[in-house]
Amino acid sequence: MLRTTDFDYHLPDELIADRPLDDRAASRMMVIHRDSGKIEHRMFTDITEYLQPNDLLVLNDTKVTPARFFSNDGKIELVCTHKISELVWECLVRPGKKMKPGRTVEIGDATGTVESILESGNRIIRWNQAVDEETHGRLALPHYMNRESDVEDRDRYQTTFAREEGAIAAPTAGLHFTPEILAKLNHTFLTLHVGVGTFRPVKAEFVKDHEMHSERFHLSQESADRINAAKQTGRVVSTGTTCTRVLESLAKDLHPIELTATSGETDIFINPPYNFKVVDVLLTNFHLPQSTLIMLVSAFANRDLILSAYEEAVREKYRFFSYGDCMLIL
Repeated sequence: MLRTTDFDYHLPDELIADRPLDDRAASRMMVIHRDSGKIEHRMFTDITEYLQPNDLLVLNDTKVTPARFFSNDGKIELVCTHKISELVWECLVRPGKKMKPGRTVEIGDATGTVESILESGNRIIRWNQAVDEETHGRLALPHYMNRESDVEDRDRYQTTFAREEGAIAAPTAGLHFTPEILAKLNHTFLTLHVGVGTFRPVKAEFVKDHEMHSERFHLSQESADRINAAKQTGRVVSTGTTCTRVLESLAKDLHPIELTATSGETDIFINPPYNFKVVDVLLTNFHLPQSTLIMLVSAFANRDLILSAYEEAVREKYRFFSYGDCMLIL
């Protein structure tokens, strides 16, 4: 029975990328061959050498919104996890003890009132007018960057193809693509709005006991048709764990696999052992120790191979996490 600590590795702090590279396509790319265990050290721009004309690259076109806010007096922090409407938000609130039902908070000219507390601890807040998000909102950068977001992040903590607003965190494997590289590759899109749950640590001793967070997604019929066709003629190349979760959750109960347009939520938790039904190739960044993301990658490749690859990445001084380098798993 797998323990959470079975997915641990040592990472020196200096390898955590807290700033993006000047050129988003300049990242290094570790290439892992699952059949042989061979590891190559390449650049991200080499990705075109590994994909064939009949392969289909699937990308997450979610757009990161400035979801982090502070009250006018600076005493309350809110992260909007779901905008139910312009005036009704579901929020993660700190400190929670100050925000009981009936309490108010002011952001700019808007006043919000706590209507209820959900089982998760999140608050439902109703505003008397729309919050000026551009002025008062900040990106909720991952905690490991140890800094506040700035003007540069508004552009770089966003894929070049982002268009569907609703994410709190970026689908980071997609951050490497420029329009020029994407134009060379057969590709399509789906949407999964990445939430704060992606950063929550796994607290359960045993992997099977972890309760996975839920995230909203949408797959169009056009993309579904193209993915179905790719399964017959080539390979489905998933950009990141977000695309992988959508594709595998949709295929979970399908025999045979024939995807159709779908909107909904997924709380699929992929960990070893797992039989992937849709994804043939995975492009992904390097993930936190003991996280659900490294568990997913270990299910795709092989836990021992992945941990060995991470050790090599540390030795070779790859850059880790959201603004870091990537790996292509074939």
